[in-house]
Amino acid sequence: MKLHSKIYGDKGQDLIVVHGLFGMSDNWNSLGKQFAKYCKVHLIDLRNHGRSPHSEDFNYEVMCEDVLEYMEDNNIQKPIILGHSLGGKVAMKFAFTYPDKIEKLIVADISPRRYNSDFYKNLLGTLYKLPLKDFEKRKEIDSVLSSTYEDKGMRLFLLKNLYRNENKEFAWRFNIEVLLEKINNIQEANFVKGICKVPTHFIRGGNSNYITTQDELIINKHFSDFSIATIDGAGHWLHTENPKHFYDEVIGFCLL
Repeated sequence: MKLHSKIYGDKGQDLIVVHGLFGMSDNWNSLGKQFAKYCKVHLIDLRNHGRSPHSEDFNYEVMCEDVLEYMEDNNIQKPIILGHSLGGKVAMKFAFTYPDKIEKLIVADISPRRYNSDFYKNLLGTLYKLPLKDFEKRKEIDSVLSSTYEDKGMRLFLLKNLYRNENKEFAWRFNIEVLLEKINNIQEANFVKGICKVPTHFIRGGNSNYITTQDELIINKHFSDFSIATIDGAGHWLHTENPKHFYDEVIGFCLL
């Protein structure tokens, strides 16, 4: 699949940035431009997200192959791959599948293990039931969602996916039908087998429980060359909650 991307910079090593579930390349514009001081930055949209094509297939196997195809189409050799959340798992899948095709790996607030997807399935169910054609303004949709989801930051993150279709009606950029049907495909991490020798830097939010002390044992078992940094005061969306510290961690590792 031909993925949509935004490219910043034209010098240095290629850095491919992979967003998380419900995310898109636009979320990374600010950091992408900063990374471009040292790297040629590729902000990609995963399939069924952003401006990339929609597909009935949604699992780590096809998303990994999408990244490989993107690299081949753009003549990218040995990039650094940075992935957040779902994107971190895609990046890990790539590193375990094609270790010789990647220079370094940066994993933001996700572990190589199974995560329950019930919350996201319920969220998608709520979004799916919204009669988007009946709304005229984003704030009306936000108001409806606020009765179920108090976290305004999360609501704003989701609402960035709204756009006006050819009928001037609101629609979701992500493929809500397929995500709702296939969300369980991204729970697992069964691609984590053996030992990954790719130098890997895990960055976790101090207020997040996505990389626990128990997870460190799993990481130690499957990664031979890794480091873990914690961004204090940040949660799962650590790159938006403390972008300066996150930037320093990423570029510090890239330039090692």
